[in-house]
Amino acid sequence: MKAVIQRVSHASVEVEQKIVSQIKNGLLILLGIGNEDTLEDIKWLSNKISSLRIFEDENEVMNRSIIDINGDAIVVSQFTLMANTKKGNRPSYVKAAKPEISIPLYEKFVQQLEYDIDKKIGTGIFGADMKIDLRNDGPVTIVIDTKNK
Repeated sequence: MKAVIQRVSHASVEVEQKIVSQIKNGLLILLGIGNEDTLEDIKWLSNKISSLRIFEDENEVMNRSIIDINGDAIVVSQFTLMANTKKGNRPSYVKAAKPEISIPLYEKFVQQLEYDIDKKIGTGIFGADMKIDLRNDGPVTIVIDTKNK
């Protein structure tokens, strides 16, 4: 499982010219799910993201988590994070989990993150053509791969 975590001052997800999720201060999380990902990966990644101290405290030091600031989050499924670009110029997505595996894991990840940060989070629409608008705050962007714990 791979995640790109972006600290944002605002973010929104649009599908077919309609806003399906929108947040202010918090995290936009792009999530790639691989063939070998498990519930253990979900729990570990959700805990890691909810505990990341990437928000500034009163001394302008990144010392607060999304929980500490009562921030919001959006999770967007993105199979292209699983791309292999070793050979040629066309990425291979064979390591990306098929929908019958990835949809339940994506939904469980969203549920786990909601539990860990104790609030409802926004989502994209799995498999839809989405337009994402965001203002990266900092910029702060963190990449996490559960296979590199």
